[in-house]
Amino acid sequence: MPAAFSLVGPLDAWLRHRSLTWEMTKRDVLGRYRGANFGLLWSLISPFFMLLIYTLAFGYLLKARWPGTSGNMADFAMLLSIGLIVHGFFAECLTRAPMLIVANANLVKRIVFPLQVLPWTMVLSALFHALANSLVYVVLNLALRGEMVPTLPLLPLVLLPLLIAALGVGWLLAALSVFLRDIAQVTGVLATAMLFLSSAIVPVETLPESYQWVFRLNPLTFIIDQAREVAFWGRMPDWNGLVVFAAGALVFAYLSYAVFQKLRRGFADVL
Repeated sequence: MPAAFSLVGPLDAWLRHRSLTWEMTKRDVLGRYRGANFGLLWSLISPFFMLLIYTLAFGYLLKARWPGTSGNMADFAMLLSIGLIVHGFFAECLTRAPMLIVANANLVKRIVFPLQVLPWTMVLSALFHALANSLVYVVLNLALRGEMVPTLPLLPLVLLPLLIAALGVGWLLAALSVFLRDIAQVTGVLATAMLFLSSAIVPVETLPESYQWVFRLNPLTFIIDQAREVAFWGRMPDWNGLVVFAAGALVFAYLSYAVFQKLRRGFADVL
């Protein structure tokens, strides 16, 4: 059976190339902070300053508040933080995916190199930063609100369907961008649109009903809402919705992997 249609094909990074996947992920994470005086601490400092900026802009200047809260700035900042964590993870994968093959042309010419592991390293690197952002959330939540909900450990399960979808995005855009370089110019704009047209910053239920469907169509909205359920409100997530989301993401990931395997035969010719 061709690798593109193999049921275990997308898991090849773990079945046959586990050490390589981990090493490339570690190199990717450390390489981002190489030469910086604070090193990996920037993975904690950056999300803190980003949260501060968004809180000042939307909380203080625009006086945004979240329904169901006491209306204080701490609640708004923590709800905003969860939205930024989810969006930040997916946006990093979305914007980096088009360059995975193009920027590693030297690896394409090595016939024995498993190019299919590159999206895995990208997603794991993005997951590391999401975990660092989550640590910032935990510390700030304890400092500002003095509480931690018991459902917080369920957050990884809520993010799992989005991780699967991010892998699909990685395989699909990495392959298509070899032949359509304009994709890399679009993903940055798309990532920004997915931030402002999701529930990351705006409570969808406060919008006019005629506009809510736009935000509901954004796949990040559902994951952000469920992440807030378990990390802020202390409630169980919508398990049925997560299963449906995961099933759709899994189908998308397998189709994207099939496209990647189909198009990889022409990578060397184009690059």
